[in-house]
Amino acid sequence: MLKKKLLVVALASAFSLPALADDLTVSSNVSLVSDYLYRGISQSGALPALQGGFDLSHASGLYAGVWGSSISWVSDAGLANSAGLELDTYAGYKGTAADIGYDVGFLRYNYPGSYAAAVIKPDTNEIYGALSYSIVTAKLSYSLGDLFGVSKAQGSTYAELNASYVIADTGITVGGHAGLQTYTGATADAAKAGGADPTYSDYKLSVTKDFSGYVAGLALSGTNASSFYTTITPEAKKLGKGTVVLSLSRAM
Repeated sequence: MLKKKLLVVALASAFSLPALADDLTVSSNVSLVSDYLYRGISQSGALPALQGGFDLSHASGLYAGVWGSSISWVSDAGLANSAGLELDTYAGYKGTAADIGYDVGFLRYNYPGSYAAAVIKPDTNEIYGALSYSIVTAKLSYSLGDLFGVSKAQGSTYAELNASYVIADTGITVGGHAGLQTYTGATADAAKAGGADPTYSDYKLSVTKDFSGYVAGLALSGTNASSFYTTITPEAKKLGKGTVVLSLSRAM
């Protein structure tokens, strides 16, 4: 009797897998940017970066992906002898309820490299949730522990509001962004007491143009980031300064 049940399950699985595969979509993307900004802070020492990733999505709303970019800030800050890559993995679920879109998930930031034993690695785990209506999306990311090298930062958040408007029949999209990165924990409190509060806000205005699948972009970004982000490179570059970023990307 047990063998018959196992056979039925095996046959059902064999027939359902092709149907499941039919609902899967695989996509990829590649970009070249004049400066890799994340939450308004340069990750590439104000130099160009190459980026790309792969995404897997299911018709049910489930998705997962991996994305990477060249970086320099980890090595520039002296956290690692060699760490020139950011590699992110993520998974989540998105859907709609009436006119409201929603998206919840988990994101892991990885910075492979050679680190000293006492160094707090910048590897970071976050969960996030987002709601969207029309052209506007509000999102909150919540840190589960150490955050980009700031130890014991669980509960730190990044709140952001994004707007994106497509100009019909032009291939042009204009966007706006405002964000607030807050840090909690003893390490952040000590930095704040020393006059280098890691908490800051950022903004971005952008425009992109689609040229038959190749998307060119121009963005103006700025922050009110403190000296916490000014002196982490040997050249004392202000990594959160106002800047213009050019980009060229391709999604497949």
